Amino acid sequence: MEQLVILGLMVHEKEKHALKLQNIFSKYGCCIKTRLGLNELDIPDTGSAGLILLELMGDREECLRLENEIHALEGVKVRKMTF
Repeated sequence: MEQLVILGLMVHEKEKHALKLQNIFSKYGCCIKTRLGLNELDIPDTGSAGLILLELMGDREECLRLENEIHALEGVKVRKMTF
């Protein structure tokens, strides 16, 4: 991967989505260089929310598949930064 890609995941009702997300992270573990989780966010109307930052590496197509699977999850909002 020629550019630095960071995905920001806002996970609403994190207890409900944690297992699905963990399965995706395990499936695409070779694409994840860094994973940072911020819990107990004080954001109105999010319920039990969490923020996860992923720094991606490796094959661009594989990273896009990871991103698309996360986008398909209900209750997870994704933002992407590229440098």
